[in-house]
Amino acid sequence: MKTVAFNTTLLFYPKKNPKLRLFALWYFTTLMIVWNVVGHTILGFEQSWATPVTAIVTAVVVSMFLDWVDAWSRKRELRFTGSVGNFLNFLPASLIPGFACGMLLYANERLAPVIFAVVLSMASKLLLRAPVAGGHTQHIFNPSNFGVAATLLLFPDVSFAPPYHFTENITGLWDWGVPLIVLVTGLAIHALFTGRLPLVGAWIAGFVLQAVVRAKIFGTPFFVPLMPMTSAAFIIFTLYMIPDPATTPLHPRRQALFGFSVAMVYALFQVAHIVFGLFFALVAVCAIRGLSLHVWALRGRLEGTPANSKLEPAAVPLPVASHLGPSENLQ
Repeated sequence: MKTVAFNTTLLFYPKKNPKLRLFALWYFTTLMIVWNVVGHTILGFEQSWATPVTAIVTAVVVSMFLDWVDAWSRKRELRFTGSVGNFLNFLPASLIPGFACGMLLYANERLAPVIFAVVLSMASKLLLRAPVAGGHTQHIFNPSNFGVAATLLLFPDVSFAPPYHFTENITGLWDWGVPLIVLVTGLAIHALFTGRLPLVGAWIAGFVLQAVVRAKIFGTPFFVPLMPMTSAAFIIFTLYMIPDPATTPLHPRRQALFGFSVAMVYALFQVAHIVFGLFFALVAVCAIRGLSLHVWALRGRLEGTPANSKLEPAAVPLPVASHLGPSENLQ
């Protein structure tokens, strides 16, 4: 008899509420669709239409294949079968990385680097995981960020999409209006559904602090290292890349530490003259968090306590879900 997959990501949402998670996923998916359609028709996205189409098709196909592999190995049910609702609710976790990789990478006319980024994004959810609670594991990297960062590192001739293309074809008040819309929609989702405002606030505070300190040390005008904050791309990274509920802590203090740490690591990359520091900083902090989860689990085993009996040190306990079986899904 096949078991039902347990959704480990629920443990990282306020009150472990599945409705909050589902609404947040569809909210973000809808925004990604709107951004891409408006971006390619009005705003001035540099990529061709083939890029987002290829990216989302790749994401869905790869996600379904990986879910089949995981379901077969764990003898659990497929997440995208059984009903139309199951299939539709399976899509957001695939569409979001697909749209993000297609929107944030610029590979000129080539599609192979974008496909590589999407495949790596989806595969990281299955391959790079850490124990979190009750014998369950969770992926540790934001899939979109991981795929984008790895592609920028391994393909020197691929670049991050120019930040200006978010507002290239608009003028006047819309130069402020588009970033404002992105800001308001992002703050709403974290205030009402994900509970990640402490993380966002700590990241912004840390970014300002490191910018002022670097300006003081290197004798540059204070506003120069703050300039990235004026772009729509920075707002998107701040509200839709860093505070991914599935790969960030739930406890407010740990959220603040996570967000502040990304800012400090970014500062180190800037001092070392490493480009694309935002993406690499987030990968580094996620890796450190993932390693700490493995160390915490090992400590529990050595002390003879149930492995990961708590969701991170002193965080939220696992809800009763024994009827779901030992399996877990990949979202």
